[in-house]
Amino acid sequence: MSSHSSSPTVPVIDPRVRVAVDVGGTFTDIVLLRGERKHTVKVLTTPAAPEQAVFDGVAEVLQHAGAAWADVDLLILGTTLATNALIERKGAPTALLTTHGFRDLVEIGLEDRFAQYDVFLDKPTPLVPRHWRHGVVERTDAAGRVVTPLDEAQVAVLARQLVADGIESVAVCFLHGYANPVHERRVRELLRERAPQLWVSLASDVCPEIREYERLSTVSANAYVQPQVAGYLRRLREGARERGLKAEPFLMTSGGAITTLQAGIDEPVRLVESGPAGGAVLARQVAEQIGATRALSFDMGGTTAKICFIDDYQPQLSRSFEFGRVHRHLKGSGLPIRIPVIEMVEIGAGGGSIARVNHLGVVQVGPDSAGSSPGPAAYGLGGEQPTVTDAHAALGAIDPARFAVGKVRLDPQRARAALLQGVAAQTGLEVEAAAQAVVEIVTENMANAARVHASELGKVAEESTLIAFGGAAPLHAALLARKLGIARLVIPNSAGVGSALGFLWAPVAYQTVRSLHQRLDRIDHAAVGRLLDELTATADDVVLRAAPGAPLVRQRVVFMRYAGQGHEIPVELPEGAFDAAASAALHQRFEARYAALYGRSLPHIAAEAVSWSVAVEAGGRAAPEADGLVADEGRATASATRELYDAETGRWQAVPVYERAALRPGLWIEGPALVVEDETTTQLIAGFEARVSRLGALVLDDTTAVRHDEEEQAAAVAA
Repeated sequence: MSSHSSSPTVPVIDPRVRVAVDVGGTFTDIVLLRGERKHTVKVLTTPAAPEQAVFDGVAEVLQHAGAAWADVDLLILGTTLATNALIERKGAPTALLTTHGFRDLVEIGLEDRFAQYDVFLDKPTPLVPRHWRHGVVERTDAAGRVVTPLDEAQVAVLARQLVADGIESVAVCFLHGYANPVHERRVRELLRERAPQLWVSLASDVCPEIREYERLSTVSANAYVQPQVAGYLRRLREGARERGLKAEPFLMTSGGAITTLQAGIDEPVRLVESGPAGGAVLARQVAEQIGATRALSFDMGGTTAKICFIDDYQPQLSRSFEFGRVHRHLKGSGLPIRIPVIEMVEIGAGGGSIARVNHLGVVQVGPDSAGSSPGPAAYGLGGEQPTVTDAHAALGAIDPARFAVGKVRLDPQRARAALLQGVAAQTGLEVEAAAQAVVEIVTENMANAARVHASELGKVAEESTLIAFGGAAPLHAALLARKLGIARLVIPNSAGVGSALGFLWAPVAYQTVRSLHQRLDRIDHAAVGRLLDELTATADDVVLRAAPGAPLVRQRVVFMRYAGQGHEIPVELPEGAFDAAASAALHQRFEARYAALYGRSLPHIAAEAVSWSVAVEAGGRAAPEADGLVADEGRATASATRELYDAETGRWQAVPVYERAALRPGLWIEGPALVVEDETTTQLIAGFEARVSRLGALVLDDTTAVRHDEEEQAAAVAA
């Protein structure tokens, strides 16, 4: 970040009333923007009926803004409902129909071991138990030719059996269904005729790509969560309409884009990481504002913590991810979902994460959470186990009256009692030391996750600017930055509702992908052209439904490899018609991309395309207003002091408390200190200094890291 912003961009003021809602595991966050005015609200999530918290929170934020439901021009929703249903295994009773002889593939998986030498290896349990998996007589080859016709009589019998078994949702995934979906579509017709109450998900719609196991797993996940998510979305749409909302609500997807509510009903698996994706979009926006070409997004709420690397103002993107890992840091120990997704690591580390002493006498935090019901012990709602929030309450870091905008009044004495019984008594520690141990351990868990994620991606965390948001992240950000060796971190405005705010900056976009195996030396240009036209039409339709009349920006990508290889690399397809010249240019791009990645190309081996993708985005996104540090305005004036436990001295000390809303650009603060606002609290540990940027972001610098660098440079000069 520069010392000042010499030529700020002129912001474009959007006069519309825009509302974003992020339904988290503990809190539901709401942000309303109306021109330059912003209003935020936090309410407890209502797990039994998530739409109720949305209705209550939107009504409250509209009251603050002096507006009504009918005034809302844009409503965007993100939800953890699909995520929680998958992780907690609380989806619908689901059956799987697949090609005869292949029903056990969901358990066989890739026939590998994610921990090669673990003789007690536990693999993830499939979403669909074996007695609800059925093999259907049919067969299509890899080219899409029908080898064995579909046994329609068998499907008719199965329809009656599924109803008798109490099945609510059905996943259909036939061998090579991506090449020819005719059998899958006929099964859907037959089931709708005989059992119209069943939800039916087709792999050829949800994941029309090669690799049977990933396709089976993805369509099973879609079917597993569809009744619950679709029911929630329909109730939300009807309830919002009854309250006066005129515009159709939109949804945030796992890939960091906005889509229609109907698309979420049809393919809810695309919503699995929607909330965290909004946080990554916020971090991208902040990184672009401050000029941080390398950033690390850190989002910590009540249930989980999410970490994402952002390079050149773009989050890391992936075509797949795993959920429900048996071992959280071991790749392959979860179930795969193949959808466009922002690449991030997510662990069970939030304000509600439960602390306990394990059988080795070691303090352990998470991954299970107390959630919003009963919540941490300090909530006074029936929770008895100590949590991270209880630790902060016991240490004095949280003002009990201002927690969660006053929605929950914390009781520090309940927190201390829970820590005494759950941690201190078993370890022989004082309550304050036990609370500090909880904070240190959960922060180290997050730091370790960031290190592992960095090593998997070939990144270096120390070179990044940490951008922290979420209700709990600002409390841990300085300590996390020091553990990772990061010298600068930024707490954006409205950090406590950061993911919801990110929804309002997300583009309207949609990505389609389908496998069509083609060797470039004998490619069928007409077939590829038809496929690209179909993919483009599908993506255009979804985007234009969300943004009618918007200019469209399209990107076409081909996933390619050399013949005989097992994995592909993405290569951008030239614009225009796909003809001989386009395929020749594609071949050149593939060899250049391959050489850039692996140091050499293999021109003597034939190149082949495996999957084709079209991503469409509504154009017209304005560049964000530039931010930066301004001239020094002196030390900020504290509004109060608070007794805070100091782990280094083992004593309580009075530290200054600053109201964030009262801080002007250019003012600076020296740690230890607390900066308080409605949705969160930022804790500056000793050695950190904070300054307020031109747009009101808190920029924290670790002066101990700077001094260490200066000492190293001096030593190098002396040598």
